[in-house]
Amino acid sequence: MKVIAIMRPAGYLAESVKLARSMGFKAITAPMIDVLDKTDANFKGFVERIMDGAADYVIFTSANGVEFTLLKLNSTDDFIDQLNETKVVAVGPKTRDALQKNGINVSLMPDSYSSEGLVELLTGIEGLVIEIARSSHGAPELVSGLIEKGAKVHETQVYEIIRPRDERHEKLMKEALAGKIDIFAFTSSMMVRNFMAIAEDMGIKDEIIRILNEKMIAAIGKPTSETLSGFGVNVSIMPERYTFEELLKECKEKDC
Repeated sequence: MKVIAIMRPAGYLAESVKLARSMGFKAITAPMIDVLDKTDANFKGFVERIMDGAADYVIFTSANGVEFTLLKLNSTDDFIDQLNETKVVAVGPKTRDALQKNGINVSLMPDSYSSEGLVELLTGIEGLVIEIARSSHGAPELVSGLIEKGAKVHETQVYEIIRPRDERHEKLMKEALAGKIDIFAFTSSMMVRNFMAIAEDMGIKDEIIRILNEKMIAAIGKPTSETLSGFGVNVSIMPERYTFEELLKECKEKDC
């Protein structure tokens, strides 16, 4: 049974491990990123423009973005009613499901679940107002790409991504050094950077990179893949659809 390192935020671990086991993998877990609520100076304007009907599109780039947005509101009913008067865009199926679960209609979702896919999806947007609710580490290409198409873009960061650190991280690194992990699954650029920072703190970064290049490395999305490449790590798998389930499926197929 192949061992896969799953390093997603704590809130996703149980679901991710269950999915990995259903496909015949043994999982070792250590969250390399986690999420915390954040309210920035742009949030008030974000809400006001939506309530005033001034937004043409509202983009959510993660299920976390949906939940943290709604958590900040004293009353969600009127806000959701106004959202449903706009065109709500979900980056992918998990985000779409989070929106629909809260009674929010989803108008659009790209074929490629990424910032690039969102930019490609939205056409004829010159002069239109686009609101984006996302994390503190969202890809800048989304905002710049929409602005290049002539849109008026407002972004609010509704949660932040942090680097946790506990005994699970050292255990994962020791298992990696011992050659006991067959597949490393990276789902964001920040996850890669935090993974490498922990290895560097432990004084084993060069050795870890050598070991990674002997194993199967799976990355969700081009930015994650490019970040790994920047550290000298070769990426074996990058699924066409940017979901953890698709990543696992491709790992399974390649291993077979």
